Amino acid sequence: MGSMSIWHWIVVIGVILLLFGRGKISEMMGDVAQGIKAFKKGMSDDDTAKVEPAKPAEPVRTIDHQAPPASTVQPAQTVQPPPADSRKVG
Repeated sequence: MGSMSIWHWIVVIGVILLLFGRGKISEMMGDVAQGIKAFKKGMSDDDTAKVEPAKPAEPVRTIDHQAPPASTVQPAQTVQPPPADSRKVG
């Protein structure tokens, strides 16, 4: 039931041939082949364009720069909380 038998495939192929006809299918396959050829030609054109020598790069230059004077870092002052009252109220 779940699998397609040979008779199912024969019916499907017959319906496709009736809908599209023999000439239409061969025409579509020819169009697909032309598309593949155009794609391959385009890919080979890209490869030949990459073969051209690259222009020489601009030489590397250094920039003379002095760092700003370093500022001295002051440690933060911490505030000690007043001692807690140690007397017991009784």
